[in-house]
Amino acid sequence: MSSISVHIDRFCEALREGGASPHTVRAYRGDLEQFVGFLRGELGLDDPRLSEVDRLAVRHFLGTLARRGYSRMALARKLAAVRSFFTFLRREGTIGGNPAISVRPPKGGGKLPRFVDLERMRAILDSLPGETALEVRDRAVLELLYGAGLRIGELVRLDVSSLDLLTGTVRVHGKGDRERVVPLGRAALRALRSYLLRRGELLRRTQRPKDPDALFLNAWGGRLTERGAYGIVRSKLFLSLGSRDAHPHILRHTFATHLLDAGADLRAVKDLLGHSRLSTTQVYTHITPERLKRVYVQAHPRAERRETEEGK
Repeated sequence: MSSISVHIDRFCEALREGGASPHTVRAYRGDLEQFVGFLRGELGLDDPRLSEVDRLAVRHFLGTLARRGYSRMALARKLAAVRSFFTFLRREGTIGGNPAISVRPPKGGGKLPRFVDLERMRAILDSLPGETALEVRDRAVLELLYGAGLRIGELVRLDVSSLDLLTGTVRVHGKGDRERVVPLGRAALRALRSYLLRRGELLRRTQRPKDPDALFLNAWGGRLTERGAYGIVRSKLFLSLGSRDAHPHILRHTFATHLLDAGADLRAVKDLLGHSRLSTTQVYTHITPERLKRVYVQAHPRAERRETEEGK
């Protein structure tokens, strides 16, 4: 049976054809190459073959990473990559069974998604400059990422026609080419309207725009790329949040956390985020200090009395 490495390119190509984002394809490829590297280094297999991989090899791989300090969430993602890879090969008839199908990630405390508290988020957005066309664009990018919980790849794929300012919604093409309609808040709508008034300034910077329908444009009038949008978000968040948290996905985490903190239904948040499974959304149900305080004041029999006595 052929070596594992020769099948990774086919699998990644199938992911791309299925609508997976470039970021997802890179992540899966990286996880699979790490798995192959483990088989070579830890098991002494110079050219690992599919027939040499069994359930114990997958468990050994995850156990080794767990001892190196990988979080449960990271282990689950790597297992998902390996499992999906072998599912793909089984579906194509290359192998007869999936050695990773019954493997579970090692137990341990996974890391909760990091997010920005409400007051700091307001301060960051309110401090953004809005004089030049690029500054107005940047404000709209951050307001939309936070206000609609978009992935960075979803944002840069938006066209002007994706917006419906009359109903205050945006039509988003997510993972797996799944489409969803997300409502927009007043702040995001205000930022988008301001940007649309200045968007023509960017479009006129090139005589022959390659993608004139793109919603977000770069400084040369072309469609803003994921790398470009990432750089914008990082530069705007860096001073307030530092290097660790200055990335687009923290705005998506913050969007979900703030909705759930305010009492939003978990299933509704799942649909807004474009998750296919409720279990993916449940990671955002962590208890924040604000929620703990609210529950305490509302539920503890001594909380109301204490406040009354303090008011005397």
